[in-house]
This record gives sequence, structure tokens and C-alpha cells, in this order.
Amino acid sequence: MAEHTLVANRAELQPLMELTQRVGSDPLLTQASTGNSSAKLDGVLWIKTSGRWMADALHDDIFTPLDLDGVAGCLRQSVDPAERYSGASLETAMHAALPHRVILHVHCVNTIAWAVRNDAPAQLQLRLEGLRWQWIPYRASGLPLSREIERALSARPDRNVFILGNHGLVIGGEDVKTVEDLLTEVRRRVAIPPRQARSADYAALRKIAKNSPWVLPDDNKVHALGTDLISQAVLRGGLLHPCQAIFSNFSASDLFCTTPYSDPKDRLRSSYRNRPFLIIEGCGVVVNRSITPAELAMISGLTQVVQRLNASTSLRHLTEAEVTAISGHVAYRYRERANQRTSGR
Repeated sequence: MAEHTLVANRAELQPLMELTQRVGSDPLLTQASTGNSSAKLDGVLWIKTSGRWMADALHDDIFTPLDLDGVAGCLRQSVDPAERYSGASLETAMHAALPHRVILHVHCVNTIAWAVRNDAPAQLQLRLEGLRWQWIPYRASGLPLSREIERALSARPDRNVFILGNHGLVIGGEDVKTVEDLLTEVRRRVAIPPRQARSADYAALRKIAKNSPWVLPDDNKVHALGTDLISQAVLRGGLLHPCQAIFSNFSASDLFCTTPYSDPKDRLRSSYRNRPFLIIEGCGVVVNRSITPAELAMISGLTQVVQRLNASTSLRHLTEAEVTAISGHVAYRYRERANQRTSGR
């Protein structure tokens, strides 16, 4: 790639950088380093670097330039470009497979709350009628997801809104304004009011936290995981979406089990000290003092999703095979990068 081309491209990227920053600063659209955006300019695919935070788009150099022909060659050879190009987004294959000039992928909590339902396609059809949207069944990030999208486009090449099962939302368009306007419309149509949970027992949580490895989280909404029975029932079913792989060192049954407040305090200090957070039954949540900002953001996003699900809703949790597939090298690399936010913002 010629240097003068890259310099010119960077100037054209400003609108995408501004949209990326706005989206990344909205916790209902992205959490920590989830989500990505890209633009295809003069044979270059500019894509958010894996593990970088979209909220930092105007402060840090978060976009990686990739030769579009080279990335397309990877896809033809069934090679995941994220493995070939250092720093490339885990979703590079998907962005390359889509024909649109500008692409935005977000982990919109309202979209995910629909996308984890067994009846998601039917429910979304009612809400997205008139839009050129497409349901994409859950596939692992990388080549599997890009192949599924290619199959969908071969049948319906005019699609520009993609709902990814158990994953999120992808929007494509010719320019940034078109993409942002479409994002606004989709958000309006899929909005779900969150269920109101009982208030946390802050006195009990402070007793647990005193002189212990635990602290109260900054986001008071996450206490719903401890005070809302519906949320607890949803979490007992397992993982709902792949970004929960940031906690893949723990099984879902261990991570999301509730801990009775009556447990002896020394047990709370020792037996659970390696967990990133504890759900205290009937009281709320305490988090480990060593928890990372990325992990905190994931807990907040997960809470927002489960607060939009009903007790009677039939849900599709990730299968054991799917969890295993995202709990290896890819998940490790994702956690490592997501927890290294360079700007500190």
C-alpha cells in the first residue's frame, strides 16, 4: 500500500472515526472492546483493531489498514485473515465478505435480547418489516460467520441489515450517514424496556466488602443479577453470547451461581477469591478488586440483556461445542487485548 494512499485514506476516515466514538461511548451498543467498524477506501480495508475500544476512536489510532485484495485472497483460500494479519479484527473476514463500503458491527443489548430467543426470526420480522434485513444463525466469528453471510447474500444481495443470532447487529451502507441513520431506525424498532429489579441491599454488600477482596461495582444496575429471580434463572441456562468468553476461565454454572449471604465471611474471602464477581443471593453483586474495566463493562452489558428477557421466553443459550470453540486461543487473545486499553479513558 502506497504511503500517499494511506495518508489520503486517513483524512477520509474522520466521519467513520466520529461515528465509532459515538457508538463506542454508548454502553447499550458496545461494551469494552466489543463491536467494530470498517471502511473500504482505494483498495484498503480500514478496520478497528482487535481488542481496541471504539470509544477511543478520536483519541487513539485504533484502525488497521489491510490490503483488500490480500484479505479477499485469504477468504478464497479459506484462511482467516485475522490469523494472517497482525492486529486485524477477529471479524475481519465478515467485513471483507460484505460488499458495503462502510460497515458497523455493534453488540446492541436490545438486538441481542431478541437474538437469543428461539423465535427471534419471527419476532424480528414483525419489527423490521420494510427494511432490507437478514437473520444470520449463530456462527463462530471469523470464517464460519463470513461464510454464512456470503450464503445469505448470494440469495438476497440487497441486504444491508444483519441480525446475528446470539451475537449482535451489523449494518452496511455506502457512507457513514446512511449507516448511522439505519442504526437509529433499527434501534427504535427493537427497543425493549428493561425490567425493574428490586434495589440492592447495600448494607449487606458493604459488610461483605469490608476488609475483603471485594468491592461494590460502580454500575448499580448490575445488582439486578442478585435481586432479580428472572435474571438468575436466565443465567443458570448458560452463556448467551460470545463476548462472555472474557470469563471463559470459569464455567457458567460456577460464574453465575448465587452465593447465599449467610455464607461465612471467611469463605467469601477464600473459596471464591479468584472469581471476577459474586452474585449475592437477594442482595446484589460484589466484584473482585482485581477485576478489569473490560470485565466490568461485560457484566454491565450482560445485565442489560437479561433485564430485557422474560421468564416465559424460550431462549437459545450457546451449546457446549460453541462455548468450547470460543474458549480457546481466540478468547485468550481477545481477553488479552481487551484488557490492555492503551488510552486509560
